[in-house]
Amino acid sequence: MAAKTTKTTKNTYTYAVGRRKSAVATVKLFSGKGETLVNKIAIDKYFPGATDKINYDKPFAVTQTLGKYHFEAKVTGGGKQGQVEALMLALARALKAINEVFKPALHEVGLLTVDSRVRERRMVGTGGKARRQKQSPKR
Repeated sequence: MAAKTTKTTKNTYTYAVGRRKSAVATVKLFSGKGETLVNKIAIDKYFPGATDKINYDKPFAVTQTLGKYHFEAKVTGGGKQGQVEALMLALARALKAINEVFKPALHEVGLLTVDSRVRERRMVGTGGKARRQKQSPKR
């Protein structure tokens, strides 16, 4: 899949990719305590209001590993909602790559399920929208 373990001179990390709508999140998951960064910014500052809607640390809560890992993520494309969902998928994939025991719990909650829905492109002759039809003349 898209998860692999890579060694660096500084630390060992697990790499994973998550996608949602047009957002892509790449995650380096490190063991131990440390600062969690998204695009080199603290995660609470990068997603200030997103914590109310979606818990980005839900994969850690499901696997009961809160506080045991920290990560650095690079997120591009889409809006904040899609970015958070892509980040959750990448974190779940990284945790599954670390330990296969986590797979049933993550799959049961739906964190390993890829939501492949993408915005439909606009078609020619639809008046600027994807599914809208032009109004037919009455006379």
